[in-house]
Amino acid sequence: MKYLAVLIFLLAPLLTLSQENPHYKIYSTSQQKLVSADDIIAGIDNADVLFFGEEHNDSTCHVLESLLFQKLAGRYPGRSALSMEMFETDCQNVLNEYLAGLIREKNFTTEGRAWKNYKDYRPMIEFAKAGGIPVVAANAPARYVNMVNRMGLASLDKLDKTGKAWLPPLPIDTATGAYYDKFLEIMGGHGAMGNMQMYQAQNVWDATMGWSIARFLKKHHGYKVFQVNGGFHSQEKLGAAAQLKKYDKKARIVNIACFSDDSYDNPDWSKYSKDNDYIILTDPKLPKTY
Repeated sequence: MKYLAVLIFLLAPLLTLSQENPHYKIYSTSQQKLVSADDIIAGIDNADVLFFGEEHNDSTCHVLESLLFQKLAGRYPGRSALSMEMFETDCQNVLNEYLAGLIREKNFTTEGRAWKNYKDYRPMIEFAKAGGIPVVAANAPARYVNMVNRMGLASLDKLDKTGKAWLPPLPIDTATGAYYDKFLEIMGGHGAMGNMQMYQAQNVWDATMGWSIARFLKKHHGYKVFQVNGGFHSQEKLGAAAQLKKYDKKARIVNIACFSDDSYDNPDWSKYSKDNDYIILTDPKLPKTY
């Protein structure tokens, strides 16, 4: 009964949004047509990981994440998992303790270094907790990302065994080609980026998330993983999605990219790559989280 009560509580606002709110649209990019959340989940039978690339301050994205995660868990009971950029690998034990009901939420959010907008991700964590669903703290510890940004990738070699255990096997591969070009464009060119260390730090994020998912799948054969991260980390199946394929060549990926866009009723398809399986366009006039 406790599980049912939590489920009803969490689903109520989501059902209202999905059925009545006209301020977002979900599209299949290959077909360039409207689809539903149920259509996405129905197509996951032949995939292992569903990447959701969000805009961190888009409240509509957050509600749709929760909706999709709950639908995924409903379709694959007992073999679904949540993986999140929002928690770092060295916080996995704290996260596990909270999911098991051993520690208070206050201790979890403090010692697990929850993001300032944790309330946006809380529904997914509470749903996982109520249903006994594993949650992967997938991201690299921020201190190591910062270290690479200051001193380069080689600085990771100076970590001791404990520090290295929170990261993928070294050396970390820096994805070149399309991802590097995209990163350079976003940063405003070589001059704005300054040096390669900023790009190397980006790859530490991506590689750690890809490795975290691959490691989970290796131990949990047949599971479906719902991975939540910032859009740039998985758009066009680059970034963390590409890094996952390096650690698990057989991993089958579906990805969603969420954008806040005035054209959500009539998308400009020249702006959206078909390498994103689905796009969600939300009304930019809606309130933002922060």
